[in-house]
Amino acid sequence: MEKNLKTLLIKHGVMLKKAYGQNFLTDDSLLAEIVEKAGVTKDDTVLEIGCGAGALTRELANKAKRVVGYEIDTRLKPVLEETVGEFDNVNIVFNDVMKEKLSDVESGLDNDYIMVANLPYYITTPIIMRFLEHAKGIRRMVIMVQEEVALRLCATHGTADYGAITVGINLRGKASIIKRVPREMFSPPPNVDSAVVRIDIEEGKFEGVDFNAVRSVVRCGFSSRRKMLVNNLMNGFKLSRAQAEQSLESASIPLTARGETLSAQDYVNLTSVLKQVVKNLGE
Repeated sequence: MEKNLKTLLIKHGVMLKKAYGQNFLTDDSLLAEIVEKAGVTKDDTVLEIGCGAGALTRELANKAKRVVGYEIDTRLKPVLEETVGEFDNVNIVFNDVMKEKLSDVESGLDNDYIMVANLPYYITTPIIMRFLEHAKGIRRMVIMVQEEVALRLCATHGTADYGAITVGINLRGKASIIKRVPREMFSPPPNVDSAVVRIDIEEGKFEGVDFNAVRSVVRCGFSSRRKMLVNNLMNGFKLSRAQAEQSLESASIPLTARGETLSAQDYVNLTSVLKQVVKNLGE
């Protein structure tokens, strides 16, 4: 597909833009493996963000019931017409998905849909968190990102890669790396290797929890990674040391803990305690 892709781009006068993170996969067997590991079947509706030249879109169309794709670069219209125009189960929307109302995006999808995206670094966290926190019908997210970002998304608490986004994912589901993709597999090759992360949404996980309040505590916990959590709580929520220490003890968290040492469950427990101490937590 690489030769065909280059020919298509030249034919339609499209020069790839770094600003859009345009590095396209062209290996058909790799694309097929990604779709297989994403668990896409004929019963599934797929939301693809960042269709590019349509190579992955074609594989998705061959496996899914329906594909709704968002592509920000309107110059790729004629390219996508050639690569996926033959499929009657594909609808490409040329718009920035982050500028669309999420309710409007989901209105065009079946409930229980799968998101597939090849994301540049700058937009990875905003898209993941928007859909994790606000989407109503999403079942799974399968995301191609830089490998170092993938390690953060899937990190274990207490490790250097663990961060606020890791907690955010763990509050709604579970992330795992399903495929590592070396830079040579892209056209043009980027400067870093990539990986495909699968995030499975677990319905009912932490059911009844005030997620806005938990997110406030998570932000506080990671506000100064070098500081102990007790100090972050004092600074972030204007608590006395005695109040902060008592809150940690009530949540069975060591007084010497730092934000990155807490699991999602720890943050839920701590939030429950802090709601009795901090007024308007998460509001």
